[in-house]
Parts: sequence; C-alpha cells; structure tokens
Amino acid sequence: MIVAMTATSLLLLVNLLPMPASVEMRAGQLKLSASFDVKVEGHSDARMLGGIERFKKRFPQGGVKLVVRCDGPGQAVQGIDEDESYSLEVSPEQAVLQAHTVVGVLRGLETLRQLYVADGKFFQATIIKDKPRFPWRGLMIDVCRHWQPLEVIKRNLDGMAAAKLNVFHWHLTEDQGFRIESKRYPKLQEMGSDGQYYTQDQVRDIVVYARDRGIRVVPEFDMPGHATSWLVGYPELASGPGPYQIERKFGVFDGTIDPAREETYEFLDGFLGEMAGLFPDAFLHIGGDENNGKQWTSNPKIVAFRNEHNLADNHALQAYFNTRLLAILKKYNKRMVGWDEIFHPDLPKDIVVQSWRGQKSLGDSAKQGYLGILSAGYYLDHILPAAKHYTVDPLPIDSGLSDAEAARILGGEACMWGEHVTPDTIDSRIWPRLGAIAERFWSPREVNDVADMYRRVDVFSDSLEALGLTHLSERDVMLKRLAGSGNITALRTLDATLKPVTFGVRARVKITQDTPLTGLVDATPPDSREGRRIIALIDGGLANRAELTATFRAWQKVRPKLPEAKILAAELREMGRLGETSLAILAGERRPSPKWKQQATAALTRAARPQSLVEFTIIPAMRKLVASAAEAHKSSR
Repeated sequence: MIVAMTATSLLLLVNLLPMPASVEMRAGQLKLSASFDVKVEGHSDARMLGGIERFKKRFPQGGVKLVVRCDGPGQAVQGIDEDESYSLEVSPEQAVLQAHTVVGVLRGLETLRQLYVADGKFFQATIIKDKPRFPWRGLMIDVCRHWQPLEVIKRNLDGMAAAKLNVFHWHLTEDQGFRIESKRYPKLQEMGSDGQYYTQDQVRDIVVYARDRGIRVVPEFDMPGHATSWLVGYPELASGPGPYQIERKFGVFDGTIDPAREETYEFLDGFLGEMAGLFPDAFLHIGGDENNGKQWTSNPKIVAFRNEHNLADNHALQAYFNTRLLAILKKYNKRMVGWDEIFHPDLPKDIVVQSWRGQKSLGDSAKQGYLGILSAGYYLDHILPAAKHYTVDPLPIDSGLSDAEAARILGGEACMWGEHVTPDTIDSRIWPRLGAIAERFWSPREVNDVADMYRRVDVFSDSLEALGLTHLSERDVMLKRLAGSGNITALRTLDATLKPVTFGVRARVKITQDTPLTGLVDATPPDSREGRRIIALIDGGLANRAELTATFRAWQKVRPKLPEAKILAAELREMGRLGETSLAILAGERRPSPKWKQQATAALTRAARPQSLVEFTIIPAMRKLVASAAEAHKSSR
C-alpha cells in the first residue's frame, strides 16, 4: 500500500522539519539492526564520509542498511547555485539516498535521521524527493556586542546543518568589538577587542567545520558606520577627531570611517585582501547600515570633497565609498553584500542587498535588477513567537514581482543581534524558533500550518540537545542559580507562564556591555512549549477541567524567594484563584458576586503589565475564560 501525501497534507505520521518538497509515506518499517551496513556508490570523499560518520554516531544503539549514491563532489567552493537536491527511499529492506552532490547527501542524511521513530526503533518507510525553495538560507550571529566563544559557533553550526540552513553570516566588527585577528593591522584586535577575538587559525577552523556541514561562511566587516572599534587603534581612519574607545553602550554612534582620504582605501585594500584569503566564499558583507552622517556633515574637508565630486548628499557619498569598496572586493574576486542602505542606482547589479526594512524594500531593489535577501521579520532578538516569523515569506504570493524579478530574491537570513545574549543564553534565543524560519526558507510556500509547525518544532527542539545545543538544559541551570538552590519547582511553575518582553521594551532599560544578563528574563524562553500547552488547556475550558484545576491550584502555591519574582508570583496566585472560580461558574457550581467580572478584569489588567522585563503569556486566554464564565452565568439567570 502506498499513501501519497503532499507536503501540505502530511503528518501526523512523521516529524520532518523542514518539510520536504514531496513525500510519499509507505507501509512498512526499516528496523534498527545491530550495526550499520553502509555502501557508497559513485563519488566518495572525506566530506561525505564525515557526514555519514556523524549520522552513524546519532545511533549508538544500532544501525541500518544504507546505500548512498552520489554523482560528484559539487562545487569546490560552495556557492548560491550549489545543487542541494536529493531523493530518499526507505523500505523495510534498506534506505537508499541519492544526490548529485555531497551537499545533497548531507541534506538527505538529516532527513533520514528525522524519519527515525525512537519508541519503535525503526525508520518510517518513505519516498522523498526534495530540494530547497531558496538558495540562500542563513543565520547571522553578532559576536561583537557580546563575545561568543568558538564552541558556541560550532554547536550552532551543527544546529544549522540539522535545519538545512546553508549560510553562516558572521558579524565580526562593530562599535563594541573588533573580533578577528589582522596580522597586517594588529592594533585592530589588540586595541579594539578586549582580547576577545578569533585568531586566523580559529577562523580557518570554523570555515572548514562549516563546509563539512554544507554551510558557507560570509563575514561581515561593518563600515563606514558602526566602526568605532576600527578607530580605537587607527584613529587616522576616522571622519572626526579622536581619541576613540570601545563603545560599552548600544545604539548608533558617530564614529565613521573617512571616505574622502585616499589613505582610507589603501588601508581597506590591505585589510580586505587579508580577509579574502581567510574566507573562500564568493561573498563578503560590508555592513553599510545606520551611518548617521554627523561626522561627515561636520567635517569641512569631507563636505568639500562631496561638493567637488558633485555628490548631492551623504547617501550619495556613501554610494561613492561603496563603489570604491566594490572595486577592492572585485580585485580579490569577492561580491558585495550589504544592508538596505547600500542600495543605490550607481552600484552595479551584482551586489546583494540584505533587507532589514521589509519585503517592499526588498521587492523594490529586485524590480531595479538587484539581488536580495530578506531579514525583516526574522530578527530573533526581537523575542517574537515562532508563528510570527513563520508567516513572513521572502517572496509572498502577492509580491507583484515578475518571474525574472522574483528570481532575484535569493532567500533570507535570521538575525541574532548580540545586545541581550551571552554564551549561556544565546542558544535559547536562536532555537528552536530558527527551525520554523528554516522551514520557511526551504519548504514550499504552501507549507504553512502553524499548529503542525509547532508540533514538529517541539520534536526538532529535543533532538538539538543531542548536538550539544543548550537551549533547553541551560534554562534549569539559570533558574537554579536564581533560586540559590536546586529546588526550582516554584520558579519553574511561574516561568512556564512567562515570556521575555520584546527587544523594543527591553531596550528602554539602558544597559551596557558589562551589565550582567543573569535575570529571570534571561532564563525565560521566548516561546516555550509549556506556555503554549497551558494556553491550549485554558482555551479548552471545562473539557480540560481536571488538568486545569490542578494547574490553577499549583499556581496558587507559587511562592518563590527570588525578589524579582514576588510580584509576578502574587499575580499568578490571583490568576489561579480566578481560573478555579471560572471553572466552577462554568460548571454551574458557583454564582459570582455582582462585581466579580469587573474585579477579575481589573486583576488581569494589573497582571498584564510587564514586571522584571517579563510578561505573562496566559493573559489573553485567561480573559477569554473569565468572559466565558461571566457569559455562562448571565445566560443561566
């Protein structure tokens, strides 16, 4: 028997993420045997064999018969037109994986791993034909505002590979830190990094580590703005007088590279030439965002230069700067990537515009012939639920773009900016929400069922811990630290109903690079499955009465000793009482006082106010429950 299923109608049978382009579920199972029997036909190389070995290590309890057929190695330097397609057929006898390239094999191995059903120790019989929707599927990590050690980068590369992402955008320079070694200009890292930077050997290690997993590494060196760390060691590059120091605060600063001095371009030629030798990828990101132009406007020499070159404004002057940069990059066989602000009709059509401003901005640049990638809607640091990111499409169906214009949309990148993350918390801010974004980049547009996405993301999330990611385990570690003991029952119960405030709200609390990020807000996940489960219970009302009653009574017992949690705990106890009363009213077992709804609504309004930079996720559901109880009582009179 063959059960044919499209990607949109698939599942409750498999837990694949991202969903493949085509799936046929078949009857039967490939049982886990005592050991692996792997046969490689066609091309074989160290990268592919390494991928197979990593796959085998995921199953220490046994193996299967696996045939891998590969046509060739793929591109010597993986590019945007690398063939990542594969087909996978799993029968009760064996699994057969076929791909044109090694990268395709790596993608197929990740899918085969997800077909494993641990409870039954088997792989679901399946026929899959798969390829990505977009060729550029990335994650940007800002390591400048808060330093991220090598092990953080590597474990997140492992997570990216599991989600079939293929671009690691490494944001390496910023006002708060210059995070890469330059041997030609050593004062960049010596004076601009607090000693926290990657050596060139470490960079090479990351590039190889990523390539082994089918991931490109695109470095970003932000200029002409966000450049304070450049200017600490080399103030002669600046548009305004120094001296300069590493910025400890966050935001947009005046320090800007001088576009009017020829020596600037000589310096950048030397630096970019050195960096081009470290990063084999065809693309290099020059930042280009948020130059406030203050130093350019206040410097008479720069104003005179702008007038001499008939440049209408600072935007035109930045386009001149970028044109000079582009010539340097082409000298080293690199293509330019930059944020929205680099877009200017004076630049050639082979640059890539990374849009943080939105789909319209991206579409406008595509209409004018420019390649682009979308990041607006994928800012992980904004602390939005996975569903919000999931519904943003790099190429929405109503984009209004022609086929030729649409082809210029290469894909998208999620962004993990570093103001509010440390090595302890960064995983929980990236995962598992990035899994939902990865599906948007890989899977057909028609794969858009939010509820099923969450179901599969939760399974995917559990599997990531086996790769060394700490997005789940670190939460309890932090809660124990906050509680001052191993007993975190009360904090856990409270935390399950909370989420951090959004980036915009948290940014109002002025912090610096040295502010400890160890509060309740840092332990609380942005989109927890416990919170979603509790909301679903509340929405079910009397249908879930027994479990809801236990939940509401547990809330009434929450009394953590943590000072920043005391007001929150008091509000949760009150909501526990309101919830239990609402259930009794709905069941006809209790009559509310005349002012009950008014008092309940006021209590929920108080509870809705953020405290300690967290807020309750359960408020909308509790409001509906209270309203239902009040309406039920009204109808019964």
